[in-house]
Amino acid sequence: MKLARPALVTLLIFGAISAFAGAGMALAFNGAGMSLTLLAGSPFHSFVVPGLILGLVVGGTQLLAAIALLANRQWSLLAAAMAGFGMLIWIFVELAVIQGYSFLQAIYFGLGIAELTLILTLLGIAAGTLAIGHAGAGHGSRPGLSR
Repeated sequence: MKLARPALVTLLIFGAISAFAGAGMALAFNGAGMSLTLLAGSPFHSFVVPGLILGLVVGGTQLLAAIALLANRQWSLLAAAMAGFGMLIWIFVELAVIQGYSFLQAIYFGLGIAELTLILTLLGIAAGTLAIGHAGAGHGSRPGLSR
Protein backbone atom coordinates (compact mmCIF):
# COMPACT_ATOMS: atom_id res chain seq x y z
CA MET A 1 0.00 0.00 0.00
CA LYS A 2 2.91 2.37 0.70
CA LEU A 3 4.12 2.01 -2.87
CA ALA A 4 0.69 2.50 -4.44
CA ARG A 5 0.75 6.30 -4.30
CA PRO A 6 4.24 6.80 -5.82
CA ALA A 7 3.47 4.10 -8.39
CA LEU A 8 0.27 5.91 -9.37
CA VAL A 9 2.09 9.24 -9.68
CA THR A 10 4.75 7.57 -11.84
CA LEU A 11 2.14 6.00 -14.14
CA LEU A 12 0.26 9.30 -14.44
CA ILE A 13 3.43 11.19 -15.33
CA PHE A 14 4.32 8.51 -17.89
CA GLY A 15 0.80 8.74 -19.33
CA ALA A 16 1.01 12.53 -19.53
CA ILE A 17 4.42 12.55 -21.21
CA SER A 18 3.31 9.86 -23.67
CA ALA A 19 0.11 11.70 -24.52
CA PHE A 20 1.95 14.99 -25.01
CA ALA A 21 4.52 13.26 -27.23
CA GLY A 22 1.78 11.59 -29.28
CA ALA A 23 -0.09 14.87 -29.59
CA GLY A 24 3.08 16.65 -30.67
CA MET A 25 3.72 14.03 -33.35
CA ALA A 26 0.11 14.22 -34.54
CA LEU A 27 0.18 18.00 -34.73
CA ALA A 28 3.70 18.52 -36.09
CA PHE A 29 3.70 15.68 -38.59
CA ASN A 30 -0.06 15.17 -39.17
CA GLY A 31 -0.15 11.68 -37.73
CA ALA A 32 3.57 10.95 -37.60
CA GLY A 33 3.51 8.96 -40.81
CA MET A 34 0.18 7.24 -40.24
CA SER A 35 -2.02 7.18 -43.30
CA LEU A 36 -5.04 9.47 -43.40
CA THR A 37 -7.03 6.43 -44.57
CA LEU A 38 -7.06 5.40 -40.90
CA LEU A 39 -9.46 8.28 -40.35
CA ALA A 40 -11.85 7.20 -43.12
CA GLY A 41 -15.36 6.99 -41.71
CA SER A 42 -14.49 9.27 -38.81
CA PRO A 43 -15.46 12.93 -38.44
CA PHE A 44 -11.76 13.87 -38.79
CA HIS A 45 -9.96 14.78 -42.02
CA SER A 46 -6.55 15.15 -40.40
CA PHE A 47 -4.83 14.19 -37.17
CA VAL A 48 -5.00 17.74 -35.79
CA VAL A 49 -8.20 17.42 -33.74
CA PRO A 50 -7.39 13.92 -32.44
CA GLY A 51 -3.92 15.23 -31.55
CA LEU A 52 -5.41 18.15 -29.63
CA ILE A 53 -7.78 15.82 -27.78
CA LEU A 54 -4.92 13.46 -26.95
CA GLY A 55 -2.73 16.25 -25.62
CA LEU A 56 -5.26 18.45 -23.87
CA VAL A 57 -7.78 15.93 -22.55
CA VAL A 58 -5.81 12.71 -22.08
CA GLY A 59 -2.42 14.24 -21.30
CA GLY A 60 -3.92 17.15 -19.39
CA THR A 61 -5.95 14.97 -17.04
CA GLN A 62 -2.98 12.65 -16.47
CA LEU A 63 -0.75 15.62 -15.57
CA LEU A 64 -3.39 17.32 -13.42
CA ALA A 65 -3.96 14.11 -11.45
CA ALA A 66 -0.21 13.62 -10.89
CA ILE A 67 0.18 17.20 -9.66
CA ALA A 68 -2.89 16.84 -7.40
CA LEU A 69 -1.47 13.65 -5.87
CA LEU A 70 1.92 15.27 -5.30
CA ALA A 71 0.20 18.26 -3.67
CA ASN A 72 -1.98 15.96 -1.52
CA ARG A 73 -5.18 17.56 -2.76
CA GLN A 74 -8.38 16.09 -1.34
CA TRP A 75 -9.74 15.47 -4.84
CA SER A 76 -6.57 13.85 -6.19
CA LEU A 77 -7.95 10.30 -6.39
CA LEU A 78 -11.03 11.57 -8.23
CA ALA A 79 -8.76 13.35 -10.70
CA ALA A 80 -6.68 10.18 -11.08
CA ALA A 81 -9.82 8.11 -11.69
CA MET A 82 -10.94 10.57 -14.36
CA ALA A 83 -7.50 10.32 -15.97
CA GLY A 84 -7.53 6.52 -15.86
CA PHE A 85 -11.02 6.27 -17.31
CA GLY A 86 -10.07 8.93 -19.86
CA MET A 87 -7.19 6.75 -21.02
CA LEU A 88 -9.51 3.74 -21.37
CA ILE A 89 -12.11 5.77 -23.25
CA TRP A 90 -9.42 7.15 -25.57
CA ILE A 91 -8.31 3.62 -26.46
CA PHE A 92 -11.90 2.35 -26.93
CA VAL A 93 -12.73 5.26 -29.25
CA GLU A 94 -9.43 4.88 -31.09
CA LEU A 95 -10.14 1.20 -31.71
CA ALA A 96 -13.66 2.00 -32.92
CA VAL A 97 -12.59 4.84 -35.22
CA ILE A 98 -9.37 3.45 -36.64
CA GLN A 99 -10.57 -0.16 -36.68
CA GLY A 100 -7.01 -1.37 -36.51
CA TYR A 101 -4.79 -2.60 -33.74
CA SER A 102 -1.37 -1.65 -32.42
CA PHE A 103 0.51 -3.12 -29.47
CA LEU A 104 0.63 0.44 -28.10
CA GLN A 105 -3.14 0.34 -27.63
CA ALA A 106 -2.75 -2.70 -25.38
CA ILE A 107 0.01 -0.94 -23.42
CA TYR A 108 -2.05 2.21 -22.86
CA PHE A 109 -5.18 0.22 -22.05
CA GLY A 110 -3.07 -1.62 -19.46
CA LEU A 111 -1.84 1.73 -18.17
CA GLY A 112 -5.42 2.89 -17.57
CA ILE A 113 -6.29 -0.39 -15.83
CA ALA A 114 -3.16 -0.15 -13.67
CA GLU A 115 -4.02 3.43 -12.67
CA LEU A 116 -7.56 2.44 -11.68
CA THR A 117 -6.29 -0.60 -9.76
CA LEU A 118 -3.86 1.58 -7.79
CA ILE A 119 -6.68 4.02 -7.01
CA LEU A 120 -8.80 1.15 -5.69
CA THR A 121 -5.83 -0.01 -3.62
CA LEU A 122 -5.40 3.47 -2.14
CA LEU A 123 -9.10 3.53 -1.31
CA GLY A 124 -8.76 0.16 0.43
CA ILE A 125 -11.03 -1.57 -2.06
CA ALA A 126 -8.50 -3.66 -4.01
CA ALA A 127 -5.78 -6.07 -2.91
CA GLY A 128 -8.05 -7.99 -0.54
CA THR A 129 -8.56 -5.12 1.88
CA LEU A 130 -12.35 -5.17 1.62
CA ALA A 131 -13.76 -8.24 3.33
CA ILE A 132 -17.12 -8.70 1.60
CA GLY A 133 -18.98 -11.77 2.74
CA HIS A 134 -16.40 -12.77 5.32
CA ALA A 135 -17.40 -13.49 8.91
CA GLY A 136 -17.05 -10.43 11.08
CA ALA A 137 -17.22 -7.93 8.26
CA GLY A 138 -20.07 -5.62 9.11
CA HIS A 139 -21.58 -2.62 7.39
CA GLY A 140 -19.72 0.55 8.03
CA SER A 141 -16.46 -1.19 8.88
CA ARG A 142 -14.61 1.22 6.58
CA PRO A 143 -14.75 5.00 6.67
CA GLY A 144 -17.34 6.32 4.29
CA LEU A 145 -19.38 3.11 4.20
CA SER A 146 -21.49 3.63 7.30
CA ARG A 147 -25.20 4.12 6.88
